[in-house]
Amino acid sequence: MSRARADEEEYWHSSKFRAFTFDDEDDELSQLKESKRAVNSLRDIVDDDDDDLEKVSWSGEPVGRRNRLPSLPSLSDDYSNDWSPRDTVRRMQRGKVCSLERFRSLQDKLMLLDEAVAGHDGNVITAVLIFLKRTLRREVLFRELEVRQVALCHLIHFLKETGEQKLLLDLLRFLDRTEEVALSQYREHLNIQDVEKKREFLKGCIGLPFSAEDISHIQDHYTLLERQIIIEANDRHLAMAGQSEIFRKYPRKASILNMPLVTTLFYSCFYHYTEAEGTFSSPTNLKKTFKIPDKQYVLTALAARAKLRAWEDVDALLTTKNWLGYTKKKAPIGFHRVVEILQRNNAPVQVLQEYVRLVEDVETRLNLATKYKCHDVVIDTYRDLKDRIQLMAYKCKVERGSAEEEKINSLLSNM
Repeated sequence: MSRARADEEEYWHSSKFRAFTFDDEDDELSQLKESKRAVNSLRDIVDDDDDDLEKVSWSGEPVGRRNRLPSLPSLSDDYSNDWSPRDTVRRMQRGKVCSLERFRSLQDKLMLLDEAVAGHDGNVITAVLIFLKRTLRREVLFRELEVRQVALCHLIHFLKETGEQKLLLDLLRFLDRTEEVALSQYREHLNIQDVEKKREFLKGCIGLPFSAEDISHIQDHYTLLERQIIIEANDRHLAMAGQSEIFRKYPRKASILNMPLVTTLFYSCFYHYTEAEGTFSSPTNLKKTFKIPDKQYVLTALAARAKLRAWEDVDALLTTKNWLGYTKKKAPIGFHRVVEILQRNNAPVQVLQEYVRLVEDVETRLNLATKYKCHDVVIDTYRDLKDRIQLMAYKCKVERGSAEEEKINSLLSNM
């Protein structure tokens, strides 16, 4: 059995791949990551032992006696050499025994394919395509599929799933789909483990005929990996030399190579937060180079600095200054999210309540203040609302004899 046939057989009898469906989106870039969703594998189908006829399963592969299913009824009464393409497709849809080898002429094979498409059964369509791929010359198959878009989409999907890259590229070139050819070639980077080779491969991809949007993505991917290689080499040296306090106190748990941009930014905010913008590992350099939005930058930097319990850095990150020199707190992600991140990192109440106070929505502010026991914020909010009843109720929740109880009593006596 040839290598191609073995690959086809593996496709149908494994749970690694899924069949094409009519709901699949034609979004090439979203398919760069290998699909791991599974579908029910097709049944093994066998034929009788007519020596003059080659028997095939739905995968298009020959099968013999050892594949016979004991539970099948007697096949000698159930097999006919006169099945039309329509009959054959209907039997395949019902999981019945079928041999496709009797369809020898191009006309018969195309009728079989058209009937499969008309039946709207993705598994049957793909099974017929495997048979045609094996029995037709490549240029003939491509020419006929060009005018059969549904079948064409099934074959393209099948070739991507099975990793038949050469045939896929030949097909896309025949169709003059240059951007898809470029994307398929770019996808090969997934198979390259050596980072230096991957960097050179990505550099070569920049010249391929991508769309304007995709070429920007490819350029960023190359630039990010190049940056990661530099940061990784430098930080590995610092960590091994023991010259950096941050690496001694918080040893690196993994390499930064091949990590997403957001992960790289978090790493940079964790280990290189105070570096000047001119250095490759500087968070502000990454923000500027990759045009990271303010919301994403603040969210990532806040998480990194809070993890280190660097509360002064958190304060500086959320403080802005206008042209007159006045400062104020500003959070593009909303102060309620700031509070949640700080709390997850065990920020002290004094730090938490400073940002709880800045939550604009009164109900949200009260909920957060109550949840995280920011008593002063709760008391001051009820005071501003002139809500004597809620103040009296909250008095029962604070410790007796505490400063908070005294504050409530003072407010109640002056209301």
